[in-house]
Amino acid sequence: MITALAWRNIWRQPIRTALSMLGMALTSALLVFMLSFQFGSYDIMKSSVLRISQGFGQFQAKGYKADPETAKTIKNAPALRADLAKIPGVTASSSRSVAFVLLANGERSFAAAVVGVDMKDDAKISKLSSMVKQGRPLNATDTNAIVLGEGLARNLRLKLGDTVTMLGSGLDGSVAADALKLVGIFKSGVPELDRQVAHVPLARFDEAFGMNGQVNIVAITGNRLNDIVNDGRKLNALADKYGLAYLDWGALAPGIKQAITLDMSTAFIMYLTLVVVVVFIILNTLYMSVLERTHEFGILLAIGMKPAQIGKMVWAEMIFLSLVGNGIGILLGIAITLYFQKYGIVFKGMDAIYAQWGLPARFYPMLSTFSTFIGPSAIVISIVVLGVIPYRRVLGLEPVEAMSS
Repeated sequence: MITALAWRNIWRQPIRTALSMLGMALTSALLVFMLSFQFGSYDIMKSSVLRISQGFGQFQAKGYKADPETAKTIKNAPALRADLAKIPGVTASSSRSVAFVLLANGERSFAAAVVGVDMKDDAKISKLSSMVKQGRPLNATDTNAIVLGEGLARNLRLKLGDTVTMLGSGLDGSVAADALKLVGIFKSGVPELDRQVAHVPLARFDEAFGMNGQVNIVAITGNRLNDIVNDGRKLNALADKYGLAYLDWGALAPGIKQAITLDMSTAFIMYLTLVVVVVFIILNTLYMSVLERTHEFGILLAIGMKPAQIGKMVWAEMIFLSLVGNGIGILLGIAITLYFQKYGIVFKGMDAIYAQWGLPARFYPMLSTFSTFIGPSAIVISIVVLGVIPYRRVLGLEPVEAMSS
């Protein structure tokens, strides 16, 4: 009976009810869309930056990240990669070796990070091969080829076909020297990469630096970054098995992780403020309606209805309003988010800035259970909890006093 009365009562003032529901619906829809857009942007940021060169995760010798010496190697990379192939979320892995060398063209020389890559597998991990703007990327048949970043090639005053001299230190401390032919120049849009990185065939690197089949890094990727994140426990267990360190996306891109954490903290304050304002506006409207119905409640008390029953009825009215209003908001938010999830959102004039971080010009929201329900649920729960205020108001009513109000 109380439920039926509550449902009937909220429609006695259809305009006020509709406005209250509209306010909650618009707020809920905004929260669903904004959270989905925020999480979608984060996913694009992380994936785009990591796909340029690092991969979604890396296995390294312990201590290599803090002090990346060529001598800190993975000795049994083939066995590790065979085990990685058994993990469902990992779609590809690639072995890499890295050395810090001097690259020279005549009298001009610059320090650079030379990365030995196996192009048969590394093209699945890194997008650098697709970012070659002049010449061509490395291929599986190359022996003495090298690909440089645009800034590095410019500093060395090199053009395609020129010979680059490389001088570094081998695995055993001996001098590692080689002469390589420039076949391609890439432009990633990330200045640090374009000025400092060069790629050579892994076999040539192994020969020049005396690696004897050892490598410094095994990089991995998946269809989605979340697939690799979800397999984090298995990947860490595999690292322990081989006595290695596993670096997840946060360790590989700490700057992106810090930016996301800061942005989420700021956004949380904004969302919390929005929820608080809306809840108190709705609560004030509902509380005023309770005060206007004091005479009605007095009559109900006089005919034998208990104060607790009237309080429950008022509380049920608030719950119905919040559930219906936020339910409509969730459906509206899902519709808006799915539309932009298909077509994306373009921020005109920001292309150059985004390109510096390897980001696309178009962003897509990412609808999830969390982004769909966390905002509307906060509004519903807040209204249900604060419904104790009008409930306690009703409990204190006396029949005669209420009817004379």
